[in-house]
Amino acid sequence: MSLSPDTFFLQQIWQAAGGAPAAVERVRFQGEGALASVFEVTPLAAASMAAAGLAAATLEQVLHGLDTPPVVTVDRRLASMWFALSVRPQGWALPPAWDAVAGDYRCADGWIRLHTNAPAHRAAALAVLGVPPDRAAVAQAVLAWPAEALESAVVAQGGCAAALRSTRQWQAHPQGQAVRATPLLEQLPGLPAAAPGWLPVRGRPLQGLRVLDLTRILAGPVATRLLAALGAEVLRIDPPGWDEPSLAPEVTVGKRCARLDLKSPEGQARFQALLQGADVLVHGYRSDALEALSLGAAQRQAWRPGLVDVSLDAYGFTGPWAQRRGFDSLVQMSTGVADAGRRSQGDDTAPVPLPVQALDHATGYLLACAALRGLTQRLQHGQGSLWRASLARTGQLLLERPSTSPAAPLPPETEADFLPTLEATAWGPARRLRPALSIDGLVLQHALPAAPLGSSPARWHDGG
Repeated sequence: MSLSPDTFFLQQIWQAAGGAPAAVERVRFQGEGALASVFEVTPLAAASMAAAGLAAATLEQVLHGLDTPPVVTVDRRLASMWFALSVRPQGWALPPAWDAVAGDYRCADGWIRLHTNAPAHRAAALAVLGVPPDRAAVAQAVLAWPAEALESAVVAQGGCAAALRSTRQWQAHPQGQAVRATPLLEQLPGLPAAAPGWLPVRGRPLQGLRVLDLTRILAGPVATRLLAALGAEVLRIDPPGWDEPSLAPEVTVGKRCARLDLKSPEGQARFQALLQGADVLVHGYRSDALEALSLGAAQRQAWRPGLVDVSLDAYGFTGPWAQRRGFDSLVQMSTGVADAGRRSQGDDTAPVPLPVQALDHATGYLLACAALRGLTQRLQHGQGSLWRASLARTGQLLLERPSTSPAAPLPPETEADFLPTLEATAWGPARRLRPALSIDGLVLQHALPAAPLGSSPARWHDGG
């Protein structure tokens, strides 16, 4: 009997996290409808949430000596909605998600996507093309370029771009081969813990734990949002000047947000002090970036023995693109996901991405799962750990299970889909979706409303 897509994805993720196979039997899926796609996006959403929930349930089991982990339930429909947007502003509006230049453009021999939301990335693309920030001018200039040549030129300039490739082209590409050879979640041993565990509150397994969040758009913030809902104190660190106006109301809920210049001696000293008080570090810097700042994995473990260190990269940590900047929409172009969507509608159409940024969101729940598994192992064996995941490797998992038949569409949202009280965000009141994930006996609740980046000091709540 073949596995359902939900169960297939869950088993793959849970196995990658080193979980006991029998624990999967403690997961229940419910809810009707699915996001329309040539890939199993809704099952991936439900399964990635379920894996993170199962990791939390298993941690609760170990903390309190339970015979079995609590039952985990995921609502497929709500999971699909969380993979889109969980917040609904009341009387105010979110800024546009994309700047005027970002998007897909036809090239001399295909298609390319330019990711230009960050000013530096926009400047890089425009410098290569030699045009002003005008979409029509960009489109005209791009037409003269072969897609892969323009991709290489923009990347060399410090920008972000991805040529459209088919799944076959990606599988033959050296980076595609490197990604396929990498585990979905890669785990390395860390140093023994310098201190015992923590004193959790029953039903809040991360109460009293500190999570240092050095992540940005979008997978890492999704991971730490869940850790905050499980009770962790999450402190997000961003560099001076960085902002995500369309995403901050979505992903900063439950967290405090500060700024540090990690290139300055003062910023590095404060980072060291914060890290020495942290239990978990989640970061999305390129694989060479922290090493270049003398903040590499070995140094982090030396500063904080027992640290659960969780890293994210776009295209993976090995292969010729290991240091390449990337985002969900670019990885979809590179790996053949957007091309498969296009081919389902006719070869002459523009790239068709997934209906949501599923690689980001699913990888976010994989990162949360890794952090929770690392904490469980530290509790059991007194040792830290290092975990690595990538958007491209999550994309490979999705490619392994294309959709075989159209699913019923998601029913429209209703009042019952939202938490009963308004969230007093820094921008104004908002409705927040109720959790798609539930774990028997555990409370998933954010203690803080969403707040702007840089709105708190770079200190733990007790001043450390």
